[in-house]
Amino acid sequence: MVPKRAVAVRIRGQEFRVLSDDDEAWLQRVAGYLDETMATVEERTGTVDSLDVALLTALNLARELVEIREREPIANAKGPEANRLRRLIELAESALRPEAG
Repeated sequence: MVPKRAVAVRIRGQEFRVLSDDDEAWLQRVAGYLDETMATVEERTGTVDSLDVALLTALNLARELVEIREREPIANAKGPEANRLRRLIELAESALRPEAG
């Protein structure tokens, strides 16, 4: 098992350190997807408040996640994509914990 390490990612011009045992390149792609999604939300809504953009983005990404879960529940899912999705959920949850920041 690979030990967890802090990985720096940049989202909306701000650097965040995330504890993870995932591949750094994969985490950078995840952060890039989040950054692109936030930029799209900001552009489409005209919202400039960063908290509002973050919440609207979270809502959009949660919608995507729910759609995926409804198609193939994670608890019953098998294979690398299901494992990757589980790790992504764990990563998001770890970023919300105060000790990760």
